[in-house]
Order: sequence, then C-alpha cells, then structure tokens
Amino acid sequence: MADLLTDEAVRDELGGLADWSGDPAGISRTVELGSFPDAIAVVDRVAAVAEELDHHPDIDIRWRTLTFRCVTHSAGGVTHRDVALARRIDDIVRSAR
Repeated sequence: MADLLTDEAVRDELGGLADWSGDPAGISRTVELGSFPDAIAVVDRVAAVAEELDHHPDIDIRWRTLTFRCVTHSAGGVTHRDVALARRIDDIVRSAR
C-alpha cells in the first residue's frame, strides 16, 4: 500500500501544482474548456493516462467544466500516486488550451 502524505507534505506538493487545492483527504482541480467536445477529449486523454498508471481520478463533468479529484482510496488519503496523476492531468489540460 502507498504511504499517505502528511498535511505538511500535501501543502508542499500543492505549492507546485497550480490551481489544485485540498488536504490529506484528497486534492482537486476544476478546469473549463472551450466546448463540451473539448472537455470530453480531455477526459478521454486522462482516462488513457489513468489506465497507464493504474490509478484513476474521480471526474465530474458539467458541460465544458471538469473537476478532477485525486485520492488513493485504498490508502485512505493522498499519496505520491495522486500527485503524479495531478501533474499528468495538468499536462493534458495545458496542451488542450
């Protein structure tokens, strides 16, 4: 099982993740894309990365607004796997704009 990050470690990691917020229970980011198809294309790309990493975010889709939430459910909170996934999500969102 992955090691949980402490409150301080989560704060430190969030300092390097623009637009993410959260605490040891989970981290999240909301993004708005240009259109619904653009948003779904981002979800498709995130899904491929999640499969590659075998680590899956919770994704809320509201028209062209996406909210990603990362937490390692099996560990009961945020681990380094969540931070790595958040960075990959950031890369995908950045390339979609």
